[in-house]
Amino acid sequence: MALLDDGVGVNLLLVALPATLTAYFAARRAGRSRARPWTLAWGTGGLALLLVPALHAAQWPSFLAVATAVGLASLALHGSRTWAGVLLSPFGLVDSLSKGAAWGWRGVRSRAGDAAGNLGSALRALAVTAVLLLVFGALFAGADAAFADLLGRLVPDTSLGEGPWRLVLFAFGLLGALAAGRSAAAPLRWDSFRTGPGRPRGRAEWALPLLLLCVLFAVFNAIQLAVLFGGYKAVLDKTGQTYAEYARQGFWQLLIATLLTLLVIVVALRWAPRGGPGDRNLVRAILGTLSALTLIVVASAVRRMDMYVEAYGLTRLRISVVTMELWLGLVILLIMAAGVWGARRLPRAVAASAAAGALAFGLAAPDALIAENNVRRYETTHKFDLHYARDLSADAVPALDRLEEPLRSCALAPLARDLGPATASWYETSWSETRAREILKKRPPRTTTPETCDTTGENPDPDPDR
Repeated sequence: MALLDDGVGVNLLLVALPATLTAYFAARRAGRSRARPWTLAWGTGGLALLLVPALHAAQWPSFLAVATAVGLASLALHGSRTWAGVLLSPFGLVDSLSKGAAWGWRGVRSRAGDAAGNLGSALRALAVTAVLLLVFGALFAGADAAFADLLGRLVPDTSLGEGPWRLVLFAFGLLGALAAGRSAAAPLRWDSFRTGPGRPRGRAEWALPLLLLCVLFAVFNAIQLAVLFGGYKAVLDKTGQTYAEYARQGFWQLLIATLLTLLVIVVALRWAPRGGPGDRNLVRAILGTLSALTLIVVASAVRRMDMYVEAYGLTRLRISVVTMELWLGLVILLIMAAGVWGARRLPRAVAASAAAGALAFGLAAPDALIAENNVRRYETTHKFDLHYARDLSADAVPALDRLEEPLRSCALAPLARDLGPATASWYETSWSETRAREILKKRPPRTTTPETCDTTGENPDPDPDR
């Protein structure tokens, strides 16, 4: 209630730590005394993901990190290991939101009768402590301006005007902690939901479509490899396309092809023949070949996006979709490994790869990477999308600071206005925002006119695929 206000910063991490302890002690009280390695991995990963808003200012990777952290928390609380458990665990937290409050109230009532005297002593001690800190804190703040400034930054604002909003935040935080505790004490057994395999098909009925699909993939990949090793000019001359048009046209189709291939593999496994070792070897051979060919499709898609970025620069959409394409390639590798060593750990391995990808994506600061790439491209081509750079977050300030004037001031002036003065408390600001303010304080943007910026900033992407 006291910390969550205008900014995220380390707030969510500070709220998650006591909620984690709540879940731990509730699990021990319920008899789940031994924390398993996967539970520790999920919990540690979830807390690590909450570092992303504390380090970087961009909201879109922070949202992804927080959403992934909630998913990992649900896996840690429910101990799921099957596909049903991995996919349905977050619904357990939703179920506990309604039941957690009643569960907590029953616990308070059961303890209140035996601990009425202790409760009264604790409340009196807290009241005396609060009075002493308020009185002497006010006296010291009035006696020294530096201490008053430090106290103002460390102690949350408790003005009455924001009281209702803070009460709402407190209610959400309390319900979330109780939901975590209740889930840890009585987790839903999502792994009990099992779907049986489909009726196995005959070898010809199952294998013929996939073999022809493998042939199609092989032909396409052979052409891609020929183009990759110096055939771009011939292809462009024949199709009449530009370098960037060729790259953009193919990337989205290849991304969809990768997603559909994963769907084909899932469906094929459901109706795969299971008559004996020969059938199992056939399944491994065909699906392994299809997976290997799909990896070449992934590499081709990534290469096409690289070509497009060379022509028009990096954007949030482009860096997001290429990250997704790389993660899909990793999932295909995990499926191939499961075909060799067994699929028992595959659901958790895929979930762990998604969490690791979200953590790496957030810690890499995508806005900073976008600005760095586009500034480096400007240094060689003198083409720069000023209008897009102005919409980036404070993460981009260090890279944009390297631009020449007046382009530097045109790019940084809107970011400086959005940042404003350093009035935010330590718990509601990110490290990137602090660093950006230091850079802008040393070299503030110059005063520029709209006409100057319009003629300086050149948008080299007339039809941006953002």
